[in-house]
Amino acid sequence: MPVGLQRERSVTTQTLSAAEARRLAITAQGLTRPKPRTTPGRAHLKRVLDHVGLIQIDSVNVLTRSHYLPVFARLGDYPQTLLEDAAWGPRRTLFEYWGHEASLIPVEMQPLFRWRMEEARRGEGVWSGVRKYGEENQPFIREVLKEVERRGPISSGELENAGKAKGGWWGWSDGKRAMEWLFWAGLITTKTRRGFERLYDLPERALPRAVIEAPRPGKDEAQRELIRVAARAMGVATEQDLRDYFRMGVADTRERVAELVETGDLEPVAVKGWRNPGYLGPDARAPSRVRTSALLSPFDSLVWRRERTERMFGFRYRLEIYTPAEKRVFGYYVLPWLLNDRIAARVDLKSDRATGRLLVKAAHAEEGERAAEIAGPLLADLRAMAGWLGLGEVAVEGGAPLAGALRDQA
Repeated sequence: MPVGLQRERSVTTQTLSAAEARRLAITAQGLTRPKPRTTPGRAHLKRVLDHVGLIQIDSVNVLTRSHYLPVFARLGDYPQTLLEDAAWGPRRTLFEYWGHEASLIPVEMQPLFRWRMEEARRGEGVWSGVRKYGEENQPFIREVLKEVERRGPISSGELENAGKAKGGWWGWSDGKRAMEWLFWAGLITTKTRRGFERLYDLPERALPRAVIEAPRPGKDEAQRELIRVAARAMGVATEQDLRDYFRMGVADTRERVAELVETGDLEPVAVKGWRNPGYLGPDARAPSRVRTSALLSPFDSLVWRRERTERMFGFRYRLEIYTPAEKRVFGYYVLPWLLNDRIAARVDLKSDRATGRLLVKAAHAEEGERAAEIAGPLLADLRAMAGWLGLGEVAVEGGAPLAGALRDQA
C-alpha cells in the first residue's frame, strides 16, 4: 500500500481526504521537488516529463507560448532553448502528436500512439473536418505525401500546389489540410519549427531509428500503458480524469481501467467530496504537507481539466481569450497561482517586450485568501518569471485588493 496516506477504511475501498488528494496531485506533477541550483539541463527536463507525461502546445504568445510555462513552474529559470532542442533539435527526445490536444511527448512513447494513427487513417477519432477532407481528397493527399518525401522538411505553405487559404476551418489552404490529415495519420511528423511554423518530414527521417524500429504494441496494451502514465501524473484520478489525459474513448477507458484494477496497477479509492470513485496511480505518495508555489499555464496538466480543477481545488477556471473584453471577469490571459496545497490567486499577465516589463493587468485573490499575506510570495514568483523572460520590471495594473497589495510591496 502507498506510504504516507492516512486513510479511513470502508468495506470495499480506502478513503482519502480532499487534502490528501490535493497533495497527491501536486506531488505527482513534480511541483514539490526542489528547483535546480544550477542551470537546468536535459536530465532536469526529462525529470519533468517523467512527472507530467506530456506538455500541451499552444500558440498564444501574449506572455510566452504556453508550452514553455510548465517547465518553468517545475524548474524555475531555465533556457527555453532546452525545450526547443528536445522538441525540434537534432538530438530530439520529444515529438509532436495528438496526446492531450497537440502535445510534446517523449519519443519513446511514439509506439503507444500508433493505434491512434491507424484509426485516423480510417477516419476514426479525428476532427470532423480532417476526416471529411481525408475521405474526399485522397489523390491530392498522396501527392502531398510524395512531395514531403521528395523535399522534406517542408512547411505546408512551401508545397508546389498548396492552394490559397480559405474561409472557415481557421482559413487553412488545401495543402495545410492535407498536411494535417497526414500528421494525424502518422505518415508525416514535425521535423523542426521555423518560428512557430511546422516543418514536416517523414517519421523515419525525423525520429530516432530505435523509435521507428520499436515494435508496435497492441491497442489494448498501448492504452493500458497510457492510463498508467496518466495515473502516475495525476496521483489520484477518476475514470473520466484518466480518459481525458490522453483523450481516449469512453468504452476503451472503462475496459482498460477495469483490467488495471484487476492486475493491481490501479487501486480504487474513495475521495471525500468526489461523486465518482478515484484510482491511485502506481507508487502514489503524498507528504503530510507541501511547500511550493508556481504560476501555472492555463494548459498546465495540473489544471487543464477544468472540472477536475474545480473538484480538487474549489477553483472555477475559464480562459477568457475568446470572451469580449467588456465581458471578461478576470482578464485575457490568466494564470492560476499555486501556493502550497491550494490555488490562492489568479493573475492576468502580459509581456511588454517593447518596454521590458511584465505587466500584471489584474490580480485576484481567491475567496478566503488575505491579499496582504499572499502578495509577498506572489510578487517573488512574478519577479522570477520576469527575469526568466528577460524583462526587467514587474508593473502592476488593475484595482483589485491583491493588485494594490502587490504595488505596496513592489
